[in-house]
Amino acid sequence: MALKGKVALVTGSTSGIGLGIARALAAEGAAIMMNGFGPSDAIAKLRDDLAAEFGVKVAYNGADISKPDQITAMVAATESELGSLDILVNNAGIQYVADLVDFPPERWDAIIAINLSGAFHAMRAAIPGMKKRGWGRVINIASAHGLVASPQKAAYVAAKHGLVGLTKVAAIETANNGITVNAICPGWVLTPLVQKQIDDRAKEKGIKVEDEIAGFVSETQPMHQFSTPEEIGALTVFLCSDGAKTMTGAPFSIDGGWVAH
Repeated sequence: MALKGKVALVTGSTSGIGLGIARALAAEGAAIMMNGFGPSDAIAKLRDDLAAEFGVKVAYNGADISKPDQITAMVAATESELGSLDILVNNAGIQYVADLVDFPPERWDAIIAINLSGAFHAMRAAIPGMKKRGWGRVINIASAHGLVASPQKAAYVAAKHGLVGLTKVAAIETANNGITVNAICPGWVLTPLVQKQIDDRAKEKGIKVEDEIAGFVSETQPMHQFSTPEEIGALTVFLCSDGAKTMTGAPFSIDGGWVAH
């Protein structure tokens, strides 16, 4: 329970990587403000189950991360409902794939708003409180695409590169306030949604699931293995620990060697 007494806000935490991070932080004793979309009854069950399993306070805020005023209100709600905001994890993100010349401008705007500007607005609202308390951890979930590029992902790559740069600026500005700001850069992550896609593809091809995984992942990663939300959560917990108190302004790859070649 290394984070007992701390409060974490994790955007996009009703599924996938964000939920894995929320669970990992809760397991260490942090109270959690969840955020994300989904059926209200399903979200209520997630919240209740998380609180019961780990014995921590869990709240939910449905702020739309493309709306700056809703982000600011969510940060204020976290502080008022849970008493603080010590750990901010900017995880919410969307994707769209098309050649740059065919990329719909409205999709570009949406991806930049959620994947990059949303993190800016959350950090802008959360960091003053962290400075007052003399302790804070900001973890931005970037991507291998924050460090390298792939075709047909202009907006996503631009946003994630921007998020890595934003991380560095914030880290420099808060370096002597007891705050660290880092980015996690995952490669392929095995979420339930991706697992279903892999299962379906393997079935269509008539091959084993593990063979489909190896073929899919090997296109970019020397290690033919997905990372998991639990592993991303474990790295997040470490970056919140005392062992990482001088680690700031850095992008941490968890990508099976993707950016090593």
